[in-house]
Amino acid sequence: MRDFFSSLLTAIALNLAAERGMFAWDVPVAEYWPGFAQGGKQSITVRQLFNHQAGLAVLSTPLTVAQYCDPQQRLAVRRMLEQQSPAAPVAQAYHALTFGMYADHFFEVACGERVDAFLHREWLDPLEADVFMGTPPAEDHRVASLLPVGNGARLRHLLWEAIRGGSTEANIARSMLRGGPAKRALTNPSGSMADYNAAPARRCCLPWASATATARGLARAYLPWSVGGQWQGRSWVSPATIEQVTNRQSWSEQDMVLGKALGWSQGFLKEERGIFSLNQESFGHPGIGGPLGWCDPTAQLAIGYTLNRSDWRVRSPRALALCAAIYECVSTIGAP
Repeated sequence: MRDFFSSLLTAIALNLAAERGMFAWDVPVAEYWPGFAQGGKQSITVRQLFNHQAGLAVLSTPLTVAQYCDPQQRLAVRRMLEQQSPAAPVAQAYHALTFGMYADHFFEVACGERVDAFLHREWLDPLEADVFMGTPPAEDHRVASLLPVGNGARLRHLLWEAIRGGSTEANIARSMLRGGPAKRALTNPSGSMADYNAAPARRCCLPWASATATARGLARAYLPWSVGGQWQGRSWVSPATIEQVTNRQSWSEQDMVLGKALGWSQGFLKEERGIFSLNQESFGHPGIGGPLGWCDPTAQLAIGYTLNRSDWRVRSPRALALCAAIYECVSTIGAP
């Protein structure tokens, strides 16, 4: 088992909670979380926040993963998030790390419990999905160590891409080298990917990074979404909720952080057609370094891909090749 795809599981939890009336997407976040109104954020809606349109991709106050994992620091982190002011002008910018932070605290305040407790009770455990948000010690023997790209190798790749130009990686490299949005959004909380191998990060629910799963378990978490919400005689998610996320709710031809075209629908990523799927209705989320959870209701496909040797690119060629092979198989045998 390995991790780095917590955002897609968090998006599932948010959509289930909204479906059950715990919050509404187009209501200001501050109506559920009054402290959020500080710093000029009083009119930001839940949809804007989780569709990466709130201008909150960057956290101004330095933070470490260890601090976030410390229960005694939780209230201080919440105050930090509340005091953060949005960037101006506000434009779509991937909230790479802050998405999970805001989702974590919003869910607890708005829904009355932690996102991991809700997700396990209402979704992962009943589905018997081999997925954990906050991995217990009993599973440690199954967890593979992350093998991140070394800082030296990553720097060499970025410098070469910055010189070559013409790619998503080049856009990110130039932003990183100039201290732009990509650098500020991707480096706070500070540390390396190897920090997530440590037990505190695995134990903690980090809704942007600490989920652990097998590929089969990850695909199973998406299975009901791929078949209209009904599976094994039970209604898991309503067709109306699935329909909402099949449509693009936001789109940018060049996201300010990732430097590429992409959009979002209620926390789920909407990619360019042909990246992970030929069907625009598909949705999901890749993880840092290459893992992928993807759902295609049109083709009735749920895809899970996990790995421990990370890639330095924005979209892993291994994940892209896997998706291409899957769709080739579907075209050969015929869609369901």
